[in-house]
Amino acid sequence: MLGRGRVFTANMTGNIVFLGFAAVGTPELSIARSSIALVAFLVGALVGGRIMARTTPDSQLRTANSAFAIETVLLLAATVTAVNYSGIQSQHGSKLYALIVLTALAIGVRNATVRKLAVPDLTITVLTLTLSGLAADSSFAGGSNPRWQRRIGSVAAMFAGAASGALLLRHSLVLALSLCVTILFICTLVLFLSSRKDLLPQVLTGT
Repeated sequence: MLGRGRVFTANMTGNIVFLGFAAVGTPELSIARSSIALVAFLVGALVGGRIMARTTPDSQLRTANSAFAIETVLLLAATVTAVNYSGIQSQHGSKLYALIVLTALAIGVRNATVRKLAVPDLTITVLTLTLSGLAADSSFAGGSNPRWQRRIGSVAAMFAGAASGALLLRHSLVLALSLCVTILFICTLVLFLSSRKDLLPQVLTGT
């Protein structure tokens, strides 16, 4: 958001709010940028939904791995595009829009995939419900603190990612995107190896 012209390409709630602000002439916000981000995100979510549409419980992780590989490629393309990009005030208008489209597509694919996996309290871009659950289900509210470790982990990961990205953006957008690609590649590789490990007993038994 900070390096792409004040537009969200992951959090569509925030993006819709920005679109509303831009519609009434709020400075530094753009109807075009927010609209393109929204459309690209929806296209990415459509692709992710199609990929995951016919998965079974046994094939979900393997199929999700393919979706995350697509996300990795899109973010890698965004990283290459960001080379020599010097910000919204520069003459790199086409690069700005390419970055918006590529990152929004990637995160649309990711959100649709994670939604299909339906891991409780593992949200990707919005923490409102996670924080609400953390408080409402706590022992202070008479609850049993279900999955509190995962909920706190989600909040901590979002905070760490935002802080790291903001620090890297002081030097270069390429560095911030490179970190995204690196982490995503590692996670995708771990998921791939896990899915292969799950298949090994089936191969050995011929089932």
